[in-house]
Parts: sequence; structure tokens; C-alpha cells
Amino acid sequence: MTRSEASAWAGGACYVLVVALLVGAAPRASGAVHGVGALLAVSLLAGLVRRRPRPALGLALLGAMAVVAGPPGSGEQSGTAAYQGEFLSCVAADLVLGYLVATCARRTWIAAVAVSGAVQLLLVAVFTHGDDLAVNGLVAFLAMAACCLAGLLSRERREHASALRVREVAEAVTAERLRIARELHDMVAHSIGVIAIQAGVGGRVIETQPGEAREALRAIEATSRETLSGLRRTLVSLRRPDRAASPSELSRLAPSPGLADVERLTAAAVGAGVRVDVCRSGARRPVPADIDLSAYRIVQEALTNVARHAGAEHCRVVIDYGDEELSVEIVDDGRGGNANGVARGFGIIGMRERVGLLGGELSTGPRPEGGFRVAARLPLPLPAGVRGEAR
Repeated sequence: MTRSEASAWAGGACYVLVVALLVGAAPRASGAVHGVGALLAVSLLAGLVRRRPRPALGLALLGAMAVVAGPPGSGEQSGTAAYQGEFLSCVAADLVLGYLVATCARRTWIAAVAVSGAVQLLLVAVFTHGDDLAVNGLVAFLAMAACCLAGLLSRERREHASALRVREVAEAVTAERLRIARELHDMVAHSIGVIAIQAGVGGRVIETQPGEAREALRAIEATSRETLSGLRRTLVSLRRPDRAASPSELSRLAPSPGLADVERLTAAAVGAGVRVDVCRSGARRPVPADIDLSAYRIVQEALTNVARHAGAEHCRVVIDYGDEELSVEIVDDGRGGNANGVARGFGIIGMRERVGLLGGELSTGPRPEGGFRVAARLPLPLPAGVRGEAR
């Protein structure tokens, strides 16, 4: 038996002792005194109620029976008037019953309610008579029902809170799975596309133009290393809740890409025979990391689709640093909406999810003059000075 359990049972023993003193040492006291004393003494059962609610309810019912029945030979004091004051001892048992209803299994608390109701009905039937029988029975029933309803409300509130926590955890897990899926799709799909294109180029010119074949192999090597670094960074972020990454691990990982690395993305499109122009406008400045990464991934996915599906000869990437938003536009002169796989894969879905999480807007579709257009608008936080003036 642990120390906490021993203290709980000691409290139960003290409750029995106090009830015995009320009944035996103060036999001439009024029923109200006995009832109030029993109601206050039930606080000694607090520890036992938390650990052993059923024995605690048994002690409370026994205490109520002892207080209502009174000491031997005091039958004159145990009439209707005496019961009306000593009824408070039954309320003490009802409080314990309410806790049991709130915390125990359904079968347990139903049996406890039945036993407690039978005991209190017996006390009312034996110690009240005449017209007071119905009144006292109704009052006892209402008191027990109120405590049981309070217990049920507490149970429902706790179960509702638990269900909300479970739903929040499930939503967080789903959101994390979608984030990982977007990262892996954007990173792996682009890298595999670059490797496939460069491998095809190298295979075609390996005998006639060994210099270009070597360049293709270097591009494959660089892309593979970059992809490996990105996968390692993703795996570290997945393992971080269980074990925080050490500084040495973090130092070996390349930083997350951003708009400053857009020019490197043009290599895949150029290798596929697409001329890419990158245009920047507005006051170029650092942007929050999540916006920077999302804009980069949008450009990456769009260029991957251009290189693999569009059959385009020219592509233009426009990055505009506005005062309130960052705009990214990728247009090409390829096959537009007729390109196989452009609208059926997960690329555009991932773009929409990224933009939606940042509160921005995304528009995609074929252009009237030919080709395909991807445009994203991502809201930027106001500078500190502007926020101060707005206030």
C-alpha cells in the first residue's frame, strides 16, 4: 500500500470516528447538529473518494444510516423532526455518489445509484410518517437526482474535452502529413525530373559531345546531393519531437531554399531546351521564411511542369516585391491545358495548399494566346514602421 492510499484509508477511519462521536458522545444534540456534523465530516473521505469511490460511498451511506437512526434508546428523537435535520447526512452521501457517477463506468454508477436510492428510501420510510413521508421522500429523491445530474454533466464535459483534444491531434497529424507530402513532392518530383532530363541529354551526346555529357553528369550529381540534403532535413524535422537535433547535425544540413535560389532552378528547363527569363521588380528585401519557401516551391513546381510536360520554348518567371504582397508569375508558350499531367497530378494541389495556408491567392490555367500561366499572390506582414503608423 502506497503512502497516498494509506492516507486515504486513514481519512475514512477518521470519518467513521467522527460519526461515532456525533452519535454516541452527543446523543441529546438536535438532528440538525448531527446532520451538519456528518455533512462536514464527509470532507475526510476526499482522498478515499478519489482512489476508492465505492468503499467511500459505502462509508458515507453507513454514516448517514447511523446519524439518522441515532444512538440506541433515542427513539423519541428519531421522529420526523429529527429526520429533517439529519437529512443532511444523506446529502453528504449524495455528494460522494455524484463524484462516482462522474468518474466510474456506467455499470458501476448505475448500481451505486440503485443501492444509494434503496438505502435512502428505507430511511425515509422508517423514520418519517404521515404526510411528511411523501415530502421527505421527494426531497431526498431531488437531492440525489441533482448530485447525479451534476456528475453526468461533469462526465459529458470531460468526454467532450477529450474528444476535442483527440480531434485536434488528428487534425495536427493530418496537417503535418500534408506538409510532408508537399515537401517531398516538390523536392523529389523536381529533382527526378532534372535527373531524367540530364540523363537523357548525356545518353544522346556521350559519344559525339563528351564535354556536354560530363556537364550532364555534373548536373545529375549536384541535383542528387541537393535532394539528399533536403531529404535529410525532412527526416531531422520528423525526428525532432522525439530527439532534438544536435548542433552538429544542423550544421551539416543545407538551409531551406528560397527565392534567392530561383536562378538555379532554370538549369532543368534549360537542359530540356526551354529558355527561361527571371525578372524581379519592386524593392527586393528578405521575406518571412515560410513565404520565401512557399514562393520557391511554387516556382519549382511550375518550372518542373514546363520542362516535363509543356513542350515550351520560352518561359518567363516574374517575382514582384510589393508593399503588401509578394507576387510570383510563371508563364510559358507551350501546349497549355492540353499538356498531359499538368492538371491531374498533385503539383497544383500542393500549390493551392501552400498559398491557402498563407492566406494568399493562386490562379492557374491556359492563356488565350497559348501556353500556361501560374500566378500566386502571398500577403506580406507590414514593416514595423508601417504597423506603428497604422495604430
